[in-house]
Amino acid sequence: MNRHLSKRVVLAVAILAVAILAVACRGGGDAGAERAAGQSAAAGHEPGAGATAPPHAGHEDADGDGHGGDERSDLDRPVDELLALSCEHGRKTFECDECRYEVGVVRVPAKLVDGGLVRKASAARRRVEAPVALTGEVRFDERRVAHVSPRIEGTIRTVHASLGEQVRRGQALVELESVQVGEAESDYLAAQASLRLARASAERQEQLRKEQISSEKEHLAARQELETAQIRARSAEQKLARLGVATADLERLGGAGRRAGGGGLVVRAPADGIVLEMHAVPGELVKPDESIVTVGDVSSVWVWADLHEDQLGRVLDAQRGGRLRAEIGVKAFPGAIFPGTVEFVGPSMDERTRTVKVRVTAANPDARLRAGMFASVRVFLPGEEEALAVPAAALLSDEGRSFVFVHHHGDYWIRRPVEPGRRWMDWVEVKDGLHGGETLAADGAFLLKSDVLRSKMGAGCAD
Repeated sequence: MNRHLSKRVVLAVAILAVAILAVACRGGGDAGAERAAGQSAAAGHEPGAGATAPPHAGHEDADGDGHGGDERSDLDRPVDELLALSCEHGRKTFECDECRYEVGVVRVPAKLVDGGLVRKASAARRRVEAPVALTGEVRFDERRVAHVSPRIEGTIRTVHASLGEQVRRGQALVELESVQVGEAESDYLAAQASLRLARASAERQEQLRKEQISSEKEHLAARQELETAQIRARSAEQKLARLGVATADLERLGGAGRRAGGGGLVVRAPADGIVLEMHAVPGELVKPDESIVTVGDVSSVWVWADLHEDQLGRVLDAQRGGRLRAEIGVKAFPGAIFPGTVEFVGPSMDERTRTVKVRVTAANPDARLRAGMFASVRVFLPGEEEALAVPAAALLSDEGRSFVFVHHHGDYWIRRPVEPGRRWMDWVEVKDGLHGGETLAADGAFLLKSDVLRSKMGAGCAD
């Protein structure tokens, strides 16, 4: 899903980049032609025709609007004033493809919004979640880590996997050679041979009985021998299974002929994962109590954090309402936030540090979180206070000023200054600048920012 979303965002950026380039080129050419015409007229009718015309000469309209009329930023001017301005092209500035950025307006076709590249959100009052700051350490999710040991003593014959390799459930990791397995294989092959002989004898006696050639006693004796052979075969098969021989290996053993088994035992991966530890070396003698391979699924990890005594009561009270959300940060990825959930609060307190262990589970699909990393954790507790808030993706900044894009009408969006306040999870408090109920650009808002700030790159009518 993330890969598909990335492709869509890249496509959107490419589309906007092409549009910006085309508009910039057209705007620069048209504006240059107009300036040249204005300067030529001035040369023929004004005193000092040889003097150089000032920047933006001829851009002001009859009302004194235009590029040189007011040097204030669009963020410092009211919306009604911005929408009333006209440009040198004889149109309302916000409607002009070449000049609208000067009043902080972007035109976003409905298909971009409907297609999900730019998502809308509303400024609304939400309950503020107060964070509790903790420190902790990333660990493997122990429910997803398997320490693989052989079930019997043996000598390592072959190592099939390597440290860090991604393995699948049932994949061969290590092959052992065991005397005990060899004996069990011999018993299994002998039991299979006896079973085949007993089955053939029973079938023969059944046929003779139908032809009234053999006696009832001989028929029953053959049936008993068959049942005994079946029991012995099942027992031999179960013994091999208890030693760790897989069903697939048994089938290959059965097709190997009537020779004794070679004593090979393949140790397989119990689940999908990565080889986290490898202690197997060919020729080494291993025992059942020795872990030779560790396989773990790192797509989910634990973060063990320390909760101080004075924070415990608040967390326990909040936990009664359901699982608490958390955010995790690590020094390796500054600014990156990894969402998590508080799943466990320890039952005992460390007498030395006066802290209780808290376990936060976090998704780790790209394996950026590594066991052993120190982490900062923020656990969010639901509060009673409400505040006007917007999605964090909607809040943008430039030159130290924060703003959002508010939908005005039709395809037009205008940027408006806001004063951000507290932050929690994916939300940001807006202390000033919005009244609530406004429709904002959230996901994809940075595309609008790129378009409206293109004046800094010399686009449009800028000289």
